[in-house]
Amino acid sequence: MLEENEIPVKKLLRTKYSRIITYPLSDEAQARAIIKELVSVGVTALVLEGSTLIDGIPILGKGCVGLVVRAVLDEEPVALKIRRADADRASMENEARLLRLANSVGVGPKLNTATRNLLAMGFFDGMPLFKWVQRPEAGNASIVKRVMRRLVQDCFKLDSVGLDHGELSHAPKNVLVNRASIPCIVDFESGSMTRRVANVTSLLQYFLFGKLSRLIGASKLFPNRKIVLKSLSLYKQECSVESFQNVLGALGL
Repeated sequence: MLEENEIPVKKLLRTKYSRIITYPLSDEAQARAIIKELVSVGVTALVLEGSTLIDGIPILGKGCVGLVVRAVLDEEPVALKIRRADADRASMENEARLLRLANSVGVGPKLNTATRNLLAMGFFDGMPLFKWVQRPEAGNASIVKRVMRRLVQDCFKLDSVGLDHGELSHAPKNVLVNRASIPCIVDFESGSMTRRVANVTSLLQYFLFGKLSRLIGASKLFPNRKIVLKSLSLYKQECSVESFQNVLGALGL
């Protein structure tokens, strides 16, 4: 049985909801094409929920490349990224390739399937990191350190396979944390295999010196800034398991 906020894919055409799949245009021919892709991969419905509004319609998020909406694929919830009609790329293939590589080392939401205009991923029910740090549990130093350790470890895994995320030095929407305080790095649309990797250093910059640092009380959690910076400098030079362990040690993680 469909929930109230579920819109069957086959009933999207000629409704206000079709704007979600053709954004920012209103194009019936494009809507038909996207619906065909949705059906071909097994997406049966869109679930309208989230804090981002498109003409009053709630979705999970909006970026430069696509809109992210919750959907149902093979009776399971997924996060579905739909390429914008005005995106600066012709397909979702490269992002799918990068997410597949991240998944190979246990990072990111699981890639389910991808087409030219769609990217379906496992649905991670979390909130952006900057919102999570305002919750009561973020006042617990041990929980913050546990979240941070998991994230830094995931960043090291990405560094190890040569995948630079590209958006972690200002990660307001690219890191989600669920109610069990488990984090997940998402959105690899700006990722690169040709840039020098900087995932560990970028994320720690955000934690220790960005706006987030004041919210988590980073100066008290990590008082030995000079030691941390020295270990990061060595890590940037070597990017080895040993230098990464030194970073964790300097942070007390």
